[in-house]
Amino acid sequence: MFDGKFRTPVDKAVKPIGAALRKTRLTPDHLTILGLLVGVGAAVAIGAGYLRLGLVLVILAALPDLLDGALAKASDTASQRGAFFDSTVDRITDSLLLGGIAWYLASEESPHMALLPFAVMAVSSIISYQRAKAESLGIEAKGGLMERAERIIAICVGLLFPVLLVPILWIMLVLTSITAIQRFVKVWKQAAVAPVTAAKIEMRRSRRQSRRVARSERRRTRVPRRPS
Repeated sequence: MFDGKFRTPVDKAVKPIGAALRKTRLTPDHLTILGLLVGVGAAVAIGAGYLRLGLVLVILAALPDLLDGALAKASDTASQRGAFFDSTVDRITDSLLLGGIAWYLASEESPHMALLPFAVMAVSSIISYQRAKAESLGIEAKGGLMERAERIIAICVGLLFPVLLVPILWIMLVLTSITAIQRFVKVWKQAAVAPVTAAKIEMRRSRRQSRRVARSERRRTRVPRRPS
């Protein structure tokens, strides 16, 4: 939701920062790795019960993830490899953060309560898979109530107010499940005549038409046999 509404203003805001980072020797991959390392620290801090420290580290981990795209555009180094690497690291960071929360809940609340963040992680992975699979088929699958930006914000609120952490996780689970359903319906409707399928249909139609034209041309140019 936030990704669609605020992506363009955010990109404009960080564009000068990307231009400034261009003067350094940093690459977008360096920023991606830095964000991952800070995310590891955030997960460890949360698991150890230092939720406020974890909050600070989560915010710091989000900054490189925000700036690597701006640096890639400013330095004209945007690539499919970089996008794939960044997306993979995002999934790893999300899993680490929810794993840290699960460890914290198992230590402070109940071992059974640790299943809650893992449930959020499982449904979040479904959302990511839906988008990846849909885009591989040429179908657009963005959107929904609880995308990655919303999940990170919700986690930050829970870390800032620990008494709200469990209720927020329940809300995240519900909204993430609704998002998975939203994306499924969206892709299902588009897939009625998906771009890839439509292209195949058009290709087959074109081939049949070409064969008909070729047969007609052969008949037209065929030399009649002389009577014996």
